[in-house]
Amino acid sequence: MPTAHLPACFVDVHVLQSVPVSTLNRDDLNAVKTVDYGGVRRTRVSSQSWKRALRTEFQKEIGQFATRTRRVGKAVAEVLETKHGWDQREARQGGAHIVAASGIKFGIEGKPDQEDYEAITNGLVYLSAESIEELADLAVQHPDKIKKKKIEKATDKSQLPATGVQEIIRRGNAVIHTFGRMLAEVDDAGVDGAVQVAHAFTTHRSDVQVDYFTAVDDLTAAWGETGSGHLSEAEFSAGTFYRFATIDVRELVANMGKVHTSEIDRDVSEDARRIAGAFLSSFIRSLPQAKKNSTAPHTAPDLVHISVRSDRPLSFAAAFETPVRSAQGGGHGAASRDQLVEYAQTATTLMGTDRILAAHWAGTGREIEGLGTRVDTFDALVEAGVEAAFAPLEGGA
Repeated sequence: MPTAHLPACFVDVHVLQSVPVSTLNRDDLNAVKTVDYGGVRRTRVSSQSWKRALRTEFQKEIGQFATRTRRVGKAVAEVLETKHGWDQREARQGGAHIVAASGIKFGIEGKPDQEDYEAITNGLVYLSAESIEELADLAVQHPDKIKKKKIEKATDKSQLPATGVQEIIRRGNAVIHTFGRMLAEVDDAGVDGAVQVAHAFTTHRSDVQVDYFTAVDDLTAAWGETGSGHLSEAEFSAGTFYRFATIDVRELVANMGKVHTSEIDRDVSEDARRIAGAFLSSFIRSLPQAKKNSTAPHTAPDLVHISVRSDRPLSFAAAFETPVRSAQGGGHGAASRDQLVEYAQTATTLMGTDRILAAHWAGTGREIEGLGTRVDTFDALVEAGVEAAFAPLEGGA
């Protein structure tokens, strides 16, 4: 049956994670990103920042890669040089012809006979890693057309087959099926992302602090002179973060584009299961890498809850609209967990517990009620969530 008729299914993943001294995400002024919520200032990590770390982890886990770039032409030129033996000037022209034939608006830097010559798209283009080589292979099939005409300005047209170039560009892989792609200039190249990732924020008030630091000049010190060779300051913060993401399983299957029976195709099912599992695992384990060499904030989550819903995603961010107060002996982790559980019980009751297909959790600390069944490891948690999500799509219970 059509993808739209498959039952709705969302896999929500909630994470509480305590992060020590760190600068996970900075703004244009090099300051720690924050948000005012519930009348107090919290440390915030933007969804874009965490998605970057998440996508990097996801690509390694799934074994497929995608490239977001404005420099498709240069990437194609490098393949033409290294793989096909074209000289540099012809390779640059080959890359420019590919860009011109794509239908994507672009500009030219430099002149065809200069080292810095390049056709650069006006916006970022998101391609599967394999597409760069496929575009180069297409250029190799038309050397005469590339030699016959130079692409010297943005209005120049290429003789390369536009349909062939665009067919390669619109191809996707697991990364694009998952995170989506915005590319309006190529018909049917846009992909609605199957996942949504929220901004992470501390469950409690979190003050940003300034670190004044110096660096010693080794030679100056060896010569007996005092003083530093460099001094500066940087911002940092610490706290317990609430993170949330969700997978629209039906959208993921639709992006893979192979639904044709009353049950989803077995190959699609296996691929989608693998993608969903890799996403959940990557979200749990990922951490933005900013300032990692000077902070090393590589903690594990304190609590992860995965629920499978048949109606719509449900974030528990509102649990922390009232900021968590530290425990009597200090710390926000245990109090954050208690506040999350209390809100989750209320919210799921109001929304209807019959819409929850499965709920599991894993984490440190005491046994808790209200988040479903406890499992021992994050891997087991992911496996349980994926199994529950795909059972109704595959004709199971």
